[in-house]
Amino acid sequence: MSLPGNGPVVELALAPGARAPEYASALAAGADLRARLDAPLVLAPGARAAVPTGVRMALPPGYEAQVRPRSGLALRKGVTCLNTPGTIDADYRGEVSVILVNHGAENVTIEDGERVAQLVVAPVSRAVFRAVEVLDGTARGEGGFGSTGTR
Repeated sequence: MSLPGNGPVVELALAPGARAPEYASALAAGADLRARLDAPLVLAPGARAAVPTGVRMALPPGYEAQVRPRSGLALRKGVTCLNTPGTIDADYRGEVSVILVNHGAENVTIEDGERVAQLVVAPVSRAVFRAVEVLDGTARGEGGFGSTGTR
């Protein structure tokens, strides 16, 4: 069962040569974002760069867009996104860029039009923050990192 177009309308402004985000399969949660480069970009091992996509968008109020890594790019080339997921707020109108990092041992070349990330559009819930003197107790309490698991 496919669910094409069952979400909010996201208006796009595309730079010349840029491509709109595209879902690669009928049930994909993330739409592929592609690099919009005038020349190939070489990422040395350990290097990071903001890769332009040529995409600007207008999200409706109550939504955000999350920029997430592509698993195939991470597995094959050791390249992933920093600041993951990156959040695009509904009031941002600038170009979407993807912060890539090369965790591999060799140079990686990013080409114009290459799929570099996924874009997930999701509803936003805004909390009401209230200061209190004491928090309610739980079985976990103040147990931090790794405190809920058992071997």
